[in-house]
Amino acid sequence: MRKMTEKALQEAFAGESMAHMKYLGFSEVSEREGFSNMSRLFKAIAYAEQVHAINHARNLGVLKATKDNIESCIEGETFEVDEMYPAYDAVAKLQSEKGAQTAIRFAFEAEKIHAELYKNSKIEIDKGKDIDAAEIYACPVCGFTHIGQPPEKCPVCGAPNDKFKKF
Repeated sequence: MRKMTEKALQEAFAGESMAHMKYLGFSEVSEREGFSNMSRLFKAIAYAEQVHAINHARNLGVLKATKDNIESCIEGETFEVDEMYPAYDAVAKLQSEKGAQTAIRFAFEAEKIHAELYKNSKIEIDKGKDIDAAEIYACPVCGFTHIGQPPEKCPVCGAPNDKFKKF
């Protein structure tokens, strides 16, 4: 792929990905405010933005075999834990941004767990086996993710397990 096209698709992928997430957040706000139809419209368009992002990712060669995708995830999660979130946390502390510090701490702690989940999963996938995961849960407050029945309270943020989302 030529450089200008590749750069354009990378920027489009980033923009569509961000729009997808932003619109899902907008949907949650609308739902809480009692605008259920507006919430559904935000969700529908968020899905459309996801379709666009996946099409761009496919053309960029981002989507590969599962074992390669896991390796990419391990690299990404490790970068977030080792470099990105420590740097972001330092900035938030320097500027006394308490909300940002909390959000960064939640993400930092959850990303460590995500990296381990991917590393453990890669072992099975490399053997040609699927992972053993009857139930998978994620905390809606901080993103802590757990395979199997979750702990009574989230170990990262303390949210009760009845709030966790099951996958």
